[in-house]
Amino acid sequence: MDTMNALVPELIVSDLQQSLSFYCAILGFRVEYDRPENNFAFLSYGASQLMLEQDDGEESPWRIGPLERPFGRGINFSIQCPDAQGLAEVIAGAGLALRKPLEERWYRDGERLHGELNFLLQDPDGYLLRFTQSLGFKPVA
Repeated sequence: MDTMNALVPELIVSDLQQSLSFYCAILGFRVEYDRPENNFAFLSYGASQLMLEQDDGEESPWRIGPLERPFGRGINFSIQCPDAQGLAEVIAGAGLALRKPLEERWYRDGERLHGELNFLLQDPDGYLLRFTQSLGFKPVA
């Protein structure tokens, strides 16, 4: 990893090893570095970056309040991927269910439409992940 993105979400997880298995073994993220003594890992997937830290349950300025499943309510993480259908098949092969199946969507971006294949998946703690594959642009009809 040469560069850290300007914005990198850090997710508090209940079981770091379970999350690493999900993100790395199933989804294909890579551990860029970790600090096992702190139950922490910095992951990448293409140009996307994510930090995971296991909850220690201690009072801390980093902990806003009690964690209740599903974690991360009100946010979803949009992650670009080169092959959304292939990744959805890998996920199904691992016995996991998608929250929203793979679909083609076109979103207005000013005077053009941006197309993408996308699907939703929840991680082991309930964080909502949206994987997207760009289909390019076309004019607004």
